[in-house]
Amino acid sequence: MSPSPEVPSISSSAVNVSNLGYVGFQTPDLDRLVDYYTKVLDFQLIENDGKQAYLTTDFRHHSVVIEKGDLKPRSFVGYEIFEELGSAQKRLTKAGYKVERRSDIAPSTPDVLILKEPMTGINLHLYDAQSGKGADGYTPIRPTKLGHVAAFVPDLDPLQTFYQDLLGFKWSDTIGDFFVFLRCNADHHAANFMSSTKKRGLHHIAYEMRDLNHLQTMLDHMAVEQVRLEWGPGRHGPGHNIFTYHHDPDGNLIELFTQLDVIHDEAKGNWEPRPWHNEFPQYPKTWEVDAVAVNSWGPLNPNVMDH
Repeated sequence: MSPSPEVPSISSSAVNVSNLGYVGFQTPDLDRLVDYYTKVLDFQLIENDGKQAYLTTDFRHHSVVIEKGDLKPRSFVGYEIFEELGSAQKRLTKAGYKVERRSDIAPSTPDVLILKEPMTGINLHLYDAQSGKGADGYTPIRPTKLGHVAAFVPDLDPLQTFYQDLLGFKWSDTIGDFFVFLRCNADHHAANFMSSTKKRGLHHIAYEMRDLNHLQTMLDHMAVEQVRLEWGPGRHGPGHNIFTYHHDPDGNLIELFTQLDVIHDEAKGNWEPRPWHNEFPQYPKTWEVDAVAVNSWGPLNPNVMDH
């Protein structure tokens, strides 16, 4: 894959992104979205000054940041990196990217590198750790973590080149020529992109549940809160995760999932074997565009996969 003219060639080693940290949303009704995250998804609200709210699923200060403003899901994405920020900044700058270092992004991330994602123009935040208070403890409903963020883009190649060559992501799978899955640790994907000539912005945000019982408990809780599913339960082909999709009050598509593939041995390059895999061993591949790739259990949802 040759880099697009929009993406400078990378001559040095990539930044070591190790974890998806948080995602930002802009909303005209901050209280409504905070209410959804705390009452429906059981996130813990850490801070809220009426203009910006920080919520978390785990020990980190925040997994989700909600800002009052015009409707804009996936307004920024934060990634944790496993290296010193000064070194990362030098290499990003040398690669031809404009990088800003700021100390005022969030109370728990006083040192952050900011660069623009090619084609979408959203800010990516790179930081080494979060400080401050996270969730108080375990609850039986709350998702375990922010799992992945998916977005529509006009062209896959520049984004895939950027994430792999600059940020150190690895290719996990592709559906046809329009949907790519990228990982930054053992999880099958932390970022995925769908090419589209008619849509831009967020495709969906995904939160991980521990297992099927945990997912069922959440779905029963959502039913009490009058939140209905858009699609699922089902099982995807790439990643093989069991999924459900619903919409938040702003209309953003939210996935709750479990049983996502993991790759423990990068040297071997195959996914940890699971009984429902199509091949043994299962390696990253390009999937045919068919029902098995979208949902091996059968029912399709054209609204979710439309591009």
